[in-house]
Amino acid sequence: MASQDWLDKDFYAELGVPSDASKKDIDKAYRKLVRQYHPDNNSEPGAEDRFKAVSEAYSVLHDDAKRAEYDEVQLMKSGRGGFGGFGGGGVNMEDLFRQGSSSGDFGDIFGNLFGGSRRRSRGPRPGNDLRTHMTVDFADAVQGTTHDLRMRAPGTCETCHGSGAAPGTSPQTCPRCSGAGMVTVNQGGFSFQQTCPDCEGSGSIVPTPCSECGGSGAVTKDRTITVRIPAGIRDGQTIRLAGRGAPGERGGPSGDLMVDVHVRNHPLFGRDGNNLTLRLPVAYTEAALGAKVSVPTLEDSVTMRVPAGTPSGRVLRVKGRGVPGKGDLLVTVDVQVPQDLSREAKEALEKYAAVEPPADRRDLTEFTGKNP
Repeated sequence: MASQDWLDKDFYAELGVPSDASKKDIDKAYRKLVRQYHPDNNSEPGAEDRFKAVSEAYSVLHDDAKRAEYDEVQLMKSGRGGFGGFGGGGVNMEDLFRQGSSSGDFGDIFGNLFGGSRRRSRGPRPGNDLRTHMTVDFADAVQGTTHDLRMRAPGTCETCHGSGAAPGTSPQTCPRCSGAGMVTVNQGGFSFQQTCPDCEGSGSIVPTPCSECGGSGAVTKDRTITVRIPAGIRDGQTIRLAGRGAPGERGGPSGDLMVDVHVRNHPLFGRDGNNLTLRLPVAYTEAALGAKVSVPTLEDSVTMRVPAGTPSGRVLRVKGRGVPGKGDLLVTVDVQVPQDLSREAKEALEKYAAVEPPADRRDLTEFTGKNP
């Protein structure tokens, strides 16, 4: 929003850039000056004031809307805006800014002077979106569930149901603007419209405000919201709950509630898209001879066949045991080598070793033969 002291400041000069500088050039100039005048780097007299001036200039010129208003102010100040001597009396900039200060909205003044594009929106306004987060168990994220979310946030006043009027009363048409939300101001032979200061552009007033919300139609309170967690949601995803955010102003629609979901790790299972993953310890004899092994899933245990000769690292698939209707359970075989052998087991292995076929190392032999 335009400020009266913009009349006496040259923000482009503060940053050392021309008035048609690109946003990239403005950012570059700002970074250079901030490093030069930051109080942590420069203790010279006046450095801190220069740093503040540079920061103010950047805050205006980096924002497209603020920069446009600032340019309009400078244009009108220079007299190149075509308003000097209009109607025989001209437009006095100081009076214009005083009028803007009293209305609290310079956008109405500049919007009307430059085609009406900057008028404050009137009537009902949608509420703000709210954001919160929740943590769910791994199984709930995979299978889907509902979760009660407790939060303290703005909500519609239950006493007035969002109208802002005390029970038994209702909002009335603003007498000053007759419900238009705008009033006409005459200034030195020049007429323009601005937001009605009584109803703030809504076109209505509340003669008897609700005692619970003070006429705002909203109160901050503890709320419990039931959130549906879709099956297969991943850690870091966001659920949007339409209309569960902050209440709108003057009967406008509520904003949305954005829920960032965090998923707890599981001690056994992992995720690979819609598939679940699991590492399955298998004895050497089970892998060599084949076996039927009990494998856990999120619901229960299933029996899986390990084919004879299965090497360590092979992935076996259990259909339909991942995200419901979408994924499977991918089981990675982890052949275990015994660390402590009994005397009987060692003797049995030695007998096996005597008849065991040698490991196939032909690829290694060929490689070392070519690269001695």
